Amino acid sequence: MPEILDQARERVLGNGVGLDEAGVLAVLNLPDEHLPAALQLAHEVRMRWCGPEVEVEGIVSLKTGGCPEDCHFCSQSGLFTSPVRSVWLDIPALVEAAKQTAATGATEFCIVAAVRGPDARLMKQMREGVAAIRAAVDIQVAASLGMLTKEQVDELVEMGVHRYNHNLETCRSYFPNVVTTHSWEERWETLRMVRESGMEVCCGGILGLGETVEQRAEFAAQLAELDPHEVPLNFLNPRPGTPLGDRPVVEGKDALRAIAAFRLAMPRTILRYAGGRELTLGDLGTRDGLLGGINAVIVGNYLTTLGRPATADLKLLEDLKMPVKALSATL
Repeated sequence: MPEILDQARERVLGNGVGLDEAGVLAVLNLPDEHLPAALQLAHEVRMRWCGPEVEVEGIVSLKTGGCPEDCHFCSQSGLFTSPVRSVWLDIPALVEAAKQTAATGATEFCIVAAVRGPDARLMKQMREGVAAIRAAVDIQVAASLGMLTKEQVDELVEMGVHRYNHNLETCRSYFPNVVTTHSWEERWETLRMVRESGMEVCCGGILGLGETVEQRAEFAAQLAELDPHEVPLNFLNPRPGTPLGDRPVVEGKDALRAIAAFRLAMPRTILRYAGGRELTLGDLGTRDGLLGGINAVIVGNYLTTLGRPATADLKLLEDLKMPVKALSATL
């Protein structure tokens, strides 16, 4: 057994203390023959510190496309030649999407907008949409609206948004290679304000943007420092017309190594399957990840890419005897 896994068994599984950056890097560099042992340990850590429940979430885009930022992976940027065009969702459609999400057994519904940050129009639509959803559906409402002011954070709390997603996307040292229209620090400041407001913090990123293994370890350590309630792990699904449209897909074994490493860095965090897992891992790899540290999934489609049918994910959870997390009694 590699020394790092022995250390992790004592430190992470035994004491609930996550690996530091050097430890994460050691896991990311494990040879293939030790990957099953790493995944098994990550699963034991997940079961001990998080339990067997899996949180299921659906997402919908309130405002799609036309974003002024230049995130090099994103087909919703208005600066690239990708085919996504600006579209707004009306309130009845938003409520219907929430109902359909709840019908899958999901307890979480995230409203996403492709913007730098919300303007008055978007905040008004959010207020109306959240109120309509809460009146029609028993589901928790999360939001992802870009960078916020303190006043907007307070307004979302007042609406009843319980969790806010704002991904750092990648580590601090690599971020300027991926985004130039705003800084990593600006994203961090929004997350700081969200945490101070009492909303749950959801923050993750995308693997496979061209970062090194060392930068992947740096990213895990920076997320652990933030200590988010939830970390969505995306794997790049290269989109035509974007600067990263020709990047290779992350190897399945590297994706699973990352899942184990991120779990060992953050033993108590909700670690969620997000975009790109279907392309990177397929059905078998998806199963391996759920037995290797993942304890939450986004079901159905993503913002601009197709996902697995919700029924397929729910059947897999049933087969693995992993109960879907019940809706919180406090909405």
